[in-house]
Amino acid sequence: MDIDDLLAEVTADAVPQETRDLQELTRGWVAERVAPELLPWPDALMERVLERVRKQIELVEDQTGNMDPKTNFKLIIIQTELERFKFLVRSFLRARMKKVDDPMLLSPSEYQYLTAHQALLSNHYSSSFLSQFPAALQRLDDTTGGISMVDKPDEDAAIFCRALRDVGEIFVEGTDQRFEMKRGDIRVVRWSAVRTWVLSGDVELI
Repeated sequence: MDIDDLLAEVTADAVPQETRDLQELTRGWVAERVAPELLPWPDALMERVLERVRKQIELVEDQTGNMDPKTNFKLIIIQTELERFKFLVRSFLRARMKKVDDPMLLSPSEYQYLTAHQALLSNHYSSSFLSQFPAALQRLDDTTGGISMVDKPDEDAAIFCRALRDVGEIFVEGTDQRFEMKRGDIRVVRWSAVRTWVLSGDVELI
């Protein structure tokens, strides 16, 4: 650990938890929109964020109608902050639901939504046109002929990333490309080459 790491830890400890959560949620939102595959669900972060949103909504509802100018101004600030958190949470969830590829990475509420949504789609397709097809052609996950009807993440998609720590040599599979990635470096590289480092928190998507 060098002096930069020590200074980063001291700075992080001095930042309020709410600010750190907002920063972490923003980074998670950006990463989820950029990554070609579903990333792990940030359980602890989302629990804190959703609990804070719930408390702020209750506070706004309790204080609404108060004619004190100071209180009203405070409510405006709280509502502005509340809308920012709500926007990030909604956009984060939409980004995740667009690319569901591993149910094990879903939160319980996301899995429940996905199951209900898939059941509705299956019933709709069946009643609209699938029931008119031969039984062999009614599957929605057919892989006949080596062609899958289920989309998979493009692991060779190019992404922008920044190293948060020195990660050493990166090897791009399928090529002879190797490069060193040090803290602060920004690269455009295949997702598959940095996936492990992103999941470990050593590299962030931008």
